Amino acid sequence: MDEEQRFKTLRLLEAVLFASETPLTEKQLAAYFPEDADLATQLEALQAQYANRGVVLEQVNNAWAFRTAADLGPDLRREKTTYKKLSKAAVDTLAIIAYHQPVTRAEIEEIRGVSLSKGTLDTLLEAEWVKPRGRRRTPGRPLTWGTTESFLDHFGLESLSLLPGVEELKAAGLLDTRPAITALGERGLLGADAQQGEGETEAGKEEDSLDEQELDSLIQDEFSRSESDGGESRTSIKPWEDGDEPEADEEGSERS
Repeated sequence: MDEEQRFKTLRLLEAVLFASETPLTEKQLAAYFPEDADLATQLEALQAQYANRGVVLEQVNNAWAFRTAADLGPDLRREKTTYKKLSKAAVDTLAIIAYHQPVTRAEIEEIRGVSLSKGTLDTLLEAEWVKPRGRRRTPGRPLTWGTTESFLDHFGLESLSLLPGVEELKAAGLLDTRPAITALGERGLLGADAQQGEGETEAGKEEDSLDEQELDSLIQDEFSRSESDGGESRTSIKPWEDGDEPEADEEGSERS
């Protein structure tokens, strides 16, 4: 093979590999060249030409493909913050926790009239807007939930006492006659709860606080529950055993 033919073969080899979406074996490459073409030698020559460039020719098992140089990977990485809109269930749950904290999962479900989905509290925990507050001194020792400083900061509130009351929500057109909203109004949406020690109700005073290690463990359990759960729905609510929280039910299932 003369020099001109070798150069042409090298250019064609480069073009075929560049245009391919997947790595190509020598057998696949041979379909583009004469039978006497020495592809192995040409591949090594092409690999040497691209050795110190931003794109390199790499062998993947028995196939060949162009790849970005490994040392440039960190420089090409870009991080982008994405904002995910809360679902209606998450918004309802957050509102109930804000106005009734400390509140248990069963109380949230009682106010909403439906069971919580597995990911609702996960979403609010991930946003760092709610956190476990302690365990209620009642049978079953249920875990209680409350809002965080991140919640106040995000919504521009100095304290929970600044949460809008029923009349303000009605004037803004944000309050209707749905059962969940009615229950909220009956149970203190006027803001009385928020004015008792930054949202601490009488029931909340009779609870055991959590130390930092137990708090981290409970948050980790909440995040991992969806992965370990088989996804089976339940329609009844049972008290939590000491140290455990019940599995979340599918969103929208009617409670018995």
